[in-house]
Amino acid sequence: MGLKDEAWRLDAAAYRLRETIQTRYGDMDANAHLNNVAIARLFEETRVRTLSRLRRAPADDAPSSGDPSSMMIVHVAIDYLAEGQYPDDVDAALTVTEIGRSSFRLGLGLFQKGRAIALAECAMVNLSNRRPAAIEGGLRAALEALRR
Repeated sequence: MGLKDEAWRLDAAAYRLRETIQTRYGDMDANAHLNNVAIARLFEETRVRTLSRLRRAPADDAPSSGDPSSMMIVHVAIDYLAEGQYPDDVDAALTVTEIGRSSFRLGLGLFQKGRAIALAECAMVNLSNRRPAAIEGGLRAALEALRR
C-alpha cells in the first residue's frame, strides 16, 4: 500500500501547514523534470522550516522543547506520483499524523497546479542527551496544533 492510497494525502487542503517553495534550475534532470533528489530536498526543506518554527516558539520545558537539533529522523518514505516542472513553484504541505511518547510522524505532500506530484512520510524521534526523550509541554502542544 502506497501513501497515495490514503485519499486525504492527495488534497493540499487536508494538511495543517502549507507554503510555497521556489524550484531551482539545478533541480531539473536530463528530461527537464524535477529530479528525485530535488523532490527529497523539497521535503527536507519543508520539514526543517517547520521544525525551525517550533524552535522559535516559546518553550516551557527543557531540551525537548522543540529544538530541531534534538530531533532525529529515523524513517523516510517517498512516493513519486507525477512529473514536477521547473520553473513552477511547489506548494509544500505538512501535517502531523501521529504523536507517540518520544516520536512523531509527519505527512508531507508536494503539489504543483493543484496536483500532487509526490508524497512523503517521515518518523522523527525527540532526543535528550542523544537518547529518546518524552515529548512534553510546549513541543507536544505545538505538534498537536499541526495534527490532522
